[in-house]
Amino acid sequence: QVQLVESGGGLVQPGGSLRLSCAASGSIFSINVMGWYRQAPGKQRELVARISKGGTTNYADSVKGRFTISRGGAMSTVYLQMNSLKPEDTAVYYCNYLDVFTMRAAGSWGQGTQVTVSS
Repeated sequence: QVQLVESGGGLVQPGGSLRLSCAASGSIFSINVMGWYRQAPGKQRELVARISKGGTTNYADSVKGRFTISRGGAMSTVYLQMNSLKPEDTAVYYCNYLDVFTMRAAGSWGQGTQVTVSS
């Protein structure tokens, strides 16, 4: 099993930046793709960025050019650098690993970290 712990959220003004961290432990050797998701109030959880063990990244159109996903060694840590934040980025952010065949989240969800963008 893989345990996931997110951190780094907070309150930031529009245009500001935050860096989220995800610490993975347990059977991380099995992880090939990690992703950051977010869920805003009243909305479905969505994938905003993913990164493969080889370093290939993909982003949702809504965050392209503003967010950057990166990883530490052996997928034990994944980061999400968020720049030029907008109020619509307000959400609880979660990390998870993805099933490489379905590209869907495969692990249990952690508590997430709240990001609030407001003046």
